[in-house]
Amino acid sequence: MKILLWHVHGGWTDAFVRGRHEYLLPATPEGGPWGLGRAGREWPENVRDVAPELLAQEDIDVVVLQRPEEADECARLLGRRPGKDLAAVFLEHNTPKSGAVPNSVHPLADQTEIPIVHVTHFNRLFWDCGSARTTVIEHGIVDPGPLYTGELDRLGVVVNEPVRRWRVTGTDLLPGFAEAAPLDVFGMGGEGLPEAVGLDPERLRVRGDLPGKQLHAELARCRVYLHPLRWTSLGLALLEAMHLGMPVVVLDTTEAARAVPPEAGAISTDVDFLRAEAARLIRDPEEAKARGAVARQAALERYSLAAFLQNWDAVLAAAATGAGRLMAVTERSQL
Repeated sequence: MKILLWHVHGGWTDAFVRGRHEYLLPATPEGGPWGLGRAGREWPENVRDVAPELLAQEDIDVVVLQRPEEADECARLLGRRPGKDLAAVFLEHNTPKSGAVPNSVHPLADQTEIPIVHVTHFNRLFWDCGSARTTVIEHGIVDPGPLYTGELDRLGVVVNEPVRRWRVTGTDLLPGFAEAAPLDVFGMGGEGLPEAVGLDPERLRVRGDLPGKQLHAELARCRVYLHPLRWTSLGLALLEAMHLGMPVVVLDTTEAARAVPPEAGAISTDVDFLRAEAARLIRDPEEAKARGAVARQAALERYSLAAFLQNWDAVLAAAATGAGRLMAVTERSQL
């Protein structure tokens, strides 16, 4: 099967393109949101960069849409309208972002041509999709292996644009956690973070946006992984940290409770409790290692790459054959 998708979310795409299909990524010399292509990632050979103007020459079976405006771009480039002339599914990565959240209407609500696939059960619950067909395919992770050493008595954090996103990413909580242990913050857009939160560089080191393998190796040296995000679908960095065998200290928001058993570290909306637990794990490397082992086992069981790809195969096959209903994991009941 030939699948068209834009490179929108690198971490999710890293798992998706490990399947048995041919994956076509629009690529332009300037890159950017509409032409990023492989972007130098170590992906299998069945992932191909294709110039947008050449896509119409490809015999595409299905498109995985990730932004509402991609439907119009498909029609422009291919001369085929997703959901009508071209099999399509819409992948929703995000939680609702605006308005009264329980009443947030999804951009593809109430249409019947393109099913919506959510990455978490929380997202499906909180988006109002009306009569549109919906399902959930939980994340799959390319296992980096149990790399955890915990040799540094520091808290590791992975967050993109922490200054701009601020309360969404829990950036305002970092000074409190820095009282428990110094922080190593990885990710894009961390410039100016120590000044923004008022922390000395000795208490907060900005490590930057490292390539995947280097990130995993450096992160795994930190004693504890901290996940302070208030509002997110389910951070892939959290699941990767669990795969590494790191103990995790996590705000109990959105989908976190489904992913993180308490024995894997600490999970709560009580920030004082989380700070105390972070400090305790920093002081007790053996307890940290034991909880990290629980975290890894939980992540392997729930977020395996094999299950992720199998569930996607079912949804893509149903879309490509024009099946009238989704064949995957947790289909919405029709009342």
